[in-house]
Amino acid sequence: MILNQIIFSKKAQGRGFEEDKNSEKPLRSVLKALSWRVLGTLDTLLVSYILIGEIALATSIASVDFITKLVLYFFHERIWNKINWGK
Repeated sequence: MILNQIIFSKKAQGRGFEEDKNSEKPLRSVLKALSWRVLGTLDTLLVSYILIGEIALATSIASVDFITKLVLYFFHERIWNKINWGK
């Protein structure tokens, strides 16, 4: 009986269990963003160092890049998570 109420409540809200399985939690998006940015930042650091030849400046560029792209990626992921196409 309780299970029926939960199912009915979810369907009444327009949300089925299948959608919840496909939905990604914000914490997962944050961890994905962090892991991707670490890899991307190492790439930016290496490319900047090769082009400029100064590790301090390359580190500054990579640091700014890390923060801005981390925030952009997080919001990009959250927006795409709301789109049902392809799920």
